[in-house]
Amino acid sequence: MIDPFFSFKLSLTVASLATAAVALVGTALGYILARSRFAGRDLLDALLTLPLVLPPTVIGFYLLAVLGKKGWLGQPLYQWTGWTPLFTWQAAVIAAAVIALPLMVKTSRAAIESVDTTYESVAYTLGKSRLETLFKVTLPLAWKGLIAGVTLSFARALGEFGATLMVAGNIPQRTQTMPLAIYQATQTGEDGLAFGLVVLLTATSFALIVLLNRLKARW
Repeated sequence: MIDPFFSFKLSLTVASLATAAVALVGTALGYILARSRFAGRDLLDALLTLPLVLPPTVIGFYLLAVLGKKGWLGQPLYQWTGWTPLFTWQAAVIAAAVIALPLMVKTSRAAIESVDTTYESVAYTLGKSRLETLFKVTLPLAWKGLIAGVTLSFARALGEFGATLMVAGNIPQRTQTMPLAIYQATQTGEDGLAFGLVVLLTATSFALIVLLNRLKARW
């Protein structure tokens, strides 16, 4: 049975946790791609972009291969702990994070590349380390782009469906996020409930976009 309140709460939880992870990892990767020159950089960029262009079900299949009981990560995890993330809400977080990561990487890279390297060079001449320069110069100057990346990543994670269905399943009151609840309501002919969920999810995503635009205009 569909519990819309549970699904909405779970979607917010999943999107929040996924976005927190994506913000850290995506910003770090964006900085590496923007400021480092190394062999294989273009290959890394292409690999990180794949979740943006591949069907979510394909990403879900890869996650099954990695996280399953016979996967290269899932097998040792299951042997050591007796636990598998598949068909749990944690799997939904992982799926949402993987799908949203390219957006954060792309926006953070663009934001960091837009920062004039002269400011960083001045910081180095003043004795600041690369890490200090990153946190005191580069990121503060790139923060508008980073906020945009976080917001877009959250919205993308909130609406994730295909990969989540593959690795977390559609289990009511356990792994059923809003998109999955909408899918089930549509399949079972509960059109009124499906419409209500669609409106709620649309309104939430719309509010995020409006908030982002207002923040950018104000600051």
